[in-house]
Amino acid sequence: MIAGLFVLSSCKGKLGKADHVDIESVPLQTVRNMFVVDTENGLLKMRMEGGLMQRFETDTSTYESFPEGFSVFVYDEDGELETTIQSKRARHTTPKKNGHEVWLVCGDVRVENIEKREVMESDTLYWDRTRELIWTDCYVKIYSPDGFMQGYGMESDQRARNTLIKRPFNSYAFTEGEEQQVDSVNLIGPVFHP
Repeated sequence: MIAGLFVLSSCKGKLGKADHVDIESVPLQTVRNMFVVDTENGLLKMRMEGGLMQRFETDTSTYESFPEGFSVFVYDEDGELETTIQSKRARHTTPKKNGHEVWLVCGDVRVENIEKREVMESDTLYWDRTRELIWTDCYVKIYSPDGFMQGYGMESDQRARNTLIKRPFNSYAFTEGEEQQVDSVNLIGPVFHP
């Protein structure tokens, strides 16, 4: 008993008071070089990669943060790579109340539909896996074999098969069999001869 009192009394003065720790700012889980594969009936549906994934929990939701980049590879019904989504950062949030998950990808977002040879670029993109939709209200550029489109706001299915720009401006299309020329405002269009 005397030895126990000696240990307790000798440690008493050396223990400091712990600093306040905000539990919601500390990740519950950290994963380096994350690699996730989603399959269905033996076919690859989707692959996700991130340099760093940190999982956090608040009173209302759970979310994963990807501060070192994020890539998604979506495969078609035959298992062929169809669409890629890449960004500098991402965040995946799942509210505790309804469980309706939403992804936010931002920073040089690039969505490429390989089958259509179409590339979309924006700064921010939202992805709802439950409803299988992607959208943004930001400035968007789309390059395709048919031409160039730009505008504000976009929505599409998650495979970027049917992309619609909500408020397009200064877009152009390529026409076959006609001479092309760049005009004074850098728009390409057909040259009509009288």
